[in-house]
Amino acid sequence: MTIDNPKAPTTSRRRWRLLAGMGGGLLAIALVYGLYWAQVLRYHQTTDDAYVSGNVVQITPQISGTVVAIGADDTQFVKAGQSLVRLDRADAKVALDQAEAQLARTVRDVRNQFATSAQLEAALDAKQTELTRAQSDLERRARLGASGAVSGEELQHARDAVKAAQADLAAARQQLAANRARIDGTTLADHPEVRDAAAAVRNAYLTLARTDLPAPVSGFVARRNVQLGQRVAPGTPLMAVVPLDQVWVDANFKEPQLSRMRMGQPVTLSADLYGGRVVYHGKVAGFGAGTGAAFSLLPAQNATGNWIKIVQRVPVRVALDPLEVAAHPLQIGLSMRADVDVQDASGARLPQLASTATPWSTDVFGSSDAQADARVAAIISANEPAAARAATSPPGNSRAPGLLADARPVALRAGAHAKAP
Repeated sequence: MTIDNPKAPTTSRRRWRLLAGMGGGLLAIALVYGLYWAQVLRYHQTTDDAYVSGNVVQITPQISGTVVAIGADDTQFVKAGQSLVRLDRADAKVALDQAEAQLARTVRDVRNQFATSAQLEAALDAKQTELTRAQSDLERRARLGASGAVSGEELQHARDAVKAAQADLAAARQQLAANRARIDGTTLADHPEVRDAAAAVRNAYLTLARTDLPAPVSGFVARRNVQLGQRVAPGTPLMAVVPLDQVWVDANFKEPQLSRMRMGQPVTLSADLYGGRVVYHGKVAGFGAGTGAAFSLLPAQNATGNWIKIVQRVPVRVALDPLEVAAHPLQIGLSMRADVDVQDASGARLPQLASTATPWSTDVFGSSDAQADARVAAIISANEPAAARAATSPPGNSRAPGLLADARPVALRAGAHAKAP
């Protein structure tokens, strides 16, 4: 005998309603996610394979020398132009003194050439006068010789005097021409011999200036390898300066993620150092010319019997907002997460845009050239004639600013013999 349970149909209906509700909820979630993916997610490409990169400026000497001072150590911040390493400058100073003395001597030799030219012009005028007088004497004696008032011997002496005067005049002209060939079309400062000596002074001055190694940029010192007393050669890495205000991100995306990626697309990034509470904003600045494997130290060789396809990654450079980097500093090598908005894919895949601007430059080395030129000008001025020096020198102190302390004594030493007792 069977007893019916009146609650069984009710429980079954509730179960089916619950399952239907759950199914409908899942369907709604899937629909919402599908719409969100279609509108947002499919236009975003993300990667965790991204790292902070930046310039590592190597400090290397341009001349050989012995290290006598080190101005900064690892982890310290230095400003552009600050002295980092100083080499022994004794030999360079001796070479500079010799070059300056040679320049002063050359200026005076060229002055002598100009003065000799004026002297030869006066001598030429004298020879011309002697020839004119000898020709007049010959004409007078020739008229008297026709009447027998002058002997033939005296007349021959007059002819010989004219020939001698002509030869002397020709020799004087050749001497003047030879001297003029050395100075024509030049001034004291533009004379080839003076310019050659001035170039030697500039070379010696630059060698002396290069005993002090300044920081090309402002940044943090890293990888200091130099020690006091070390003998260094040109090109030896001494230390590095890392400007952390000039960093970017190299994000490595898979091949399928690059189809809609273009330069200039916005990028949002987060660093593991700060977590998700700090968001950086940047733009796609460019694409690598090849995959990471292609430029590795040992590229993969796929022409083998066993081959497994591996999805390659291409580095994409992301430029960061400098203000955000200044507010939350980054260090080279930190891990980042990059999210690129690829919705606007109207640009070219790899645009060939030639840049005419200089992305990185420094002017801390330019002052040496100007100071060397000023030093050369001061030495030439000190050895010019007094009238020319008074006409060109400014009132007050005539020394150019920025010259080393021994510039004036060298210039004065070159002309000191004129005032010696």
